[in-house]
Amino acid sequence: MSAIKQLIDFGQSPWNDNLTRALATGGLRDLIAEHGMRGVTSNPTIFEKAMAQGNDYDAQLREVTARAESPIDAYWDLVTTDIAHAADLLRPTFDELDGADGFVSVEVSPDLAHDTDGTISQAKELWDRLDRPNVMIKIPATEAGIPAIEDAIAEGININVTLMFSVDIYRRVARAYVAGLRRRLERGESVNVASVASFFVSRVDTKVDRYLDEIGTDQARAARGRAAIANAKMAYESFTEIFGGEEFADLRAAGARVQRCLWASTSTKNPDYRDVLYVEELIGPDTVDTMPLETITAFLDHGHIERTLDRDLDHAHEAIRAVEAQGITMERVTAELIDEGVSSFSKSFDELIETIESKREELAPA
Repeated sequence: MSAIKQLIDFGQSPWNDNLTRALATGGLRDLIAEHGMRGVTSNPTIFEKAMAQGNDYDAQLREVTARAESPIDAYWDLVTTDIAHAADLLRPTFDELDGADGFVSVEVSPDLAHDTDGTISQAKELWDRLDRPNVMIKIPATEAGIPAIEDAIAEGININVTLMFSVDIYRRVARAYVAGLRRRLERGESVNVASVASFFVSRVDTKVDRYLDEIGTDQARAARGRAAIANAKMAYESFTEIFGGEEFADLRAAGARVQRCLWASTSTKNPDYRDVLYVEELIGPDTVDTMPLETITAFLDHGHIERTLDRDLDHAHEAIRAVEAQGITMERVTAELIDEGVSSFSKSFDELIETIESKREELAPA
């Protein structure tokens, strides 16, 4: 059996983190059939790379150019077409699992990261436009995003919460999901709303290791490469507390599903580390791992599979203490990472709009 498919036996759902037109119109079907792929995520950076390379989008760009649509309108036409194709390929998975999996995610505009009302409005617009039960709308876990998450869940919209790095922020996000569901329960509405909490992993080590290298002591060097996995394990520890106890009991009894932790950014950035490190060390139930194709390929070749996520939790806490003993607070690290993440997606979004405009000009009739 495929190593990726075996993750399902441990309660972990494999998703692909590389939505392109080629994948959305056929390649995903092979990943589902051969490796049990159960979902797809997307973001502006992924779309920018996909649209800037090759000519997969040229035919549709000609159509939107003929309609004289703005670059922003063209972007949403292109993106929602990919999302719709991917959702339709995953719909049999969604139906077979009674709505427990088979999702594809599309992100609200990065320029709404600090706009609660704008985020809610666009989430509703995308949800209605795509009109598929296995779509998730991605909302970042910013100060403005967290209340938008609760409101969107209360409206019955499936949400993928993105750009999470902090355990404290994770706890707030999980409770926003619970609060949104409880509002539905109190109104007598169905609590069958899906959500995942995307917790970013490898970027934590990238930043922490850089600070540790600047310190340069033996103790600092010994703390390298440990923070990201420890941070994720501590988030999962909070997950088990919130969703395994009385806090979620009434919703569980009403048929609500847990908000699964999704491990994002699981490709290894540091060549000194094992290339499947962040996949192997975070295997456990009620989770999702979203992997780019190169990580999928590496894991298929030499990934080791065992339940690791809730193992050695004491060592996880110790690893974070070792980092903070060097004067590097995780609060500072994670705050910087979410700011950088929002900025990076905004930059990619701006570059994507420029790419679309440039291609429209190239493809426009003389």
